[in-house]
Amino acid sequence: MDVKNIYCVGKNYTKHAEELGSTVPEEPLIFSKPTHSLIKADARHIPLPNDKGAVDYEAEIIIQLSSEYDAAAGAESCIAAMGLGIDFTLRDEQNKLRQEGHPWLTSKGFPNSAAVTDFFPFPGENVMNSSEFSLEINGEIAQIGDPKDMVYKLDDILAHCQQRLGLGAGDLIFTGTPEGVGPVKHGDHLRLLWNGEEHGSLTVALV
Repeated sequence: MDVKNIYCVGKNYTKHAEELGSTVPEEPLIFSKPTHSLIKADARHIPLPNDKGAVDYEAEIIIQLSSEYDAAAGAESCIAAMGLGIDFTLRDEQNKLRQEGHPWLTSKGFPNSAAVTDFFPFPGENVMNSSEFSLEINGEIAQIGDPKDMVYKLDDILAHCQQRLGLGAGDLIFTGTPEGVGPVKHGDHLRLLWNGEEHGSLTVALV
């Protein structure tokens, strides 16, 4: 399925918002990435910029839609599949743009900033919420996410996006990252795991 739009949810885990020195927003905080930011986490070396300050990793659950969202039918009726991903962020640039009151698309939407695993069947929200995902860097666990800790659940996110932005088949949604984000270094090897099973990996190449 072709990817049409990439929407991302910011500050959707309370402890992540706290580590950023912020609070959880009163409604889903949605930003986007261009499709040019997509790259597969399929064991390849992924080039990331080395001249814009810190490049932070943010591991997330991703859902891919099969149709627009229908509130009466619920989230599960429009989710085609799920995967894991990393929302790479130019943190220094993002902070600078925020301080200046400017949009921070360039800190989130640069090439290769949306690394995604292969997608796999969505098991339903109840199963998802009893599972966990994690990011391993050079053999050490850097992030562990418990989906039931998401502040805004899938129906909240999809209803908000449908009303404000529109949704359709092929759209991807990055659902937010747990605490533990931090900068990558050249040569770091990252693995994305679902219930301890690897679903994708990459090696960082800062260029």
